[in-house]
Amino acid sequence: MPTIEDIRAEFPALSGDTILLENAGGSQVPIGVVDAIRNHLLRDYCQLGAGYPASDRATETVDRAHRFMNRFAGGEGIGKTILGSSATSLMHMLATAIAPSIRDGDEIVVCDQGHEANIGCWLRLQEMGAVVRWWNVDPISGRLSLDDLRTIVGPRTRIVAFPHVSNLLGEIVDVAGATGIAHDAGARVVVDGVAYAPHRAIDVGGWKTDFYVWSTYKVFGPHMAVAFGTDEAISDLRGPNHFFIPEDEVPYKFELGGASHEGCAGLCALANYLGLLAGTPEVDADSCSRRVIERAFDTITELESPVQIRILERLSAHPDVRVVGPVDPGVEARVSTVSFVHGNIPSEKISGHAHGLGVGIRHGHMYAHRLCERLGIPIEDGVVRISPVHYNTVQEVDHLFDGLDPLLGG
Repeated sequence: MPTIEDIRAEFPALSGDTILLENAGGSQVPIGVVDAIRNHLLRDYCQLGAGYPASDRATETVDRAHRFMNRFAGGEGIGKTILGSSATSLMHMLATAIAPSIRDGDEIVVCDQGHEANIGCWLRLQEMGAVVRWWNVDPISGRLSLDDLRTIVGPRTRIVAFPHVSNLLGEIVDVAGATGIAHDAGARVVVDGVAYAPHRAIDVGGWKTDFYVWSTYKVFGPHMAVAFGTDEAISDLRGPNHFFIPEDEVPYKFELGGASHEGCAGLCALANYLGLLAGTPEVDADSCSRRVIERAFDTITELESPVQIRILERLSAHPDVRVVGPVDPGVEARVSTVSFVHGNIPSEKISGHAHGLGVGIRHGHMYAHRLCERLGIPIEDGVVRISPVHYNTVQEVDHLFDGLDPLLGG
């Protein structure tokens, strides 16, 4: 396994004047990804499919990125990946593509633990006659119950939309279990994997999810997003692209205006960084196997574990602090995104104090607006969120809390 010094050396931004502990809003980018984007813009910044050498290289870069993201998701042989500008835009595209098939009385299950990206787009289908049913969290713990989901789905359920990890709570939801319940009722699932993907390997084949969406700019890549869909689930949809594009041309029929070419170059370059994490250097997007991807995320999990343990330890020293989400530091229960509120001090004041310490964290509802309402957390102030990833250290966490401790109280 590479040392933490080797890993941090790959990220120029980490040598700046801010300790970056707000990675749930967007991670940093390794230098290889930056170089690949730059090189593409300098050499191959041209239209696809034109037949001359630079165009051929650009075309292959975009195709390679789709193939690599499919392997990254564990979806080879069972589905395709669609690239877009953000998870929110891809969720809305999916909902719009599904909308024509909705009939009066069809049911869509949405989850108040989720980011609004995977809620609001489905609520709009009520205009088509859909009936929305809510899979609600426990109002105290914020946790989801599969037993509750079993009572909600039924023969009219068409879609079950839920998060893999809440970007506020950090709780890992049993995706395979929830998917099985939905499939038993004849429904398809749309999983928001944005807050999971930076921390663990995605395995759409093992979980049998129909659609799975994540943001690449939160997984050490360019500002893009990916939607995986199984071949069967995608075949039911009519794509929004131009009328003359055949319906069986996936992902083309879904990618309005095409994917970012330079972004695709950056996605391909991420393979080499995963190889570093896996102890298999010099791999590229074609040679980066599924096993390399899984080993890379094993390394990520191992590096994040002591950091999330330390955050929860330091928070537990303050009786007026309430962790919003699991207090269990185990990697099976949660990822390293940790939110909290203080009984007497506004979240805005706490995050502002951290900024004065040279630490980047944030406060707010984190686009989990409905979750905050459910938990009784004031929307205007929200929670304080600390969201390290594998390149952050226990020492950075200690620096933060050494400065916060006097404010938070004993």
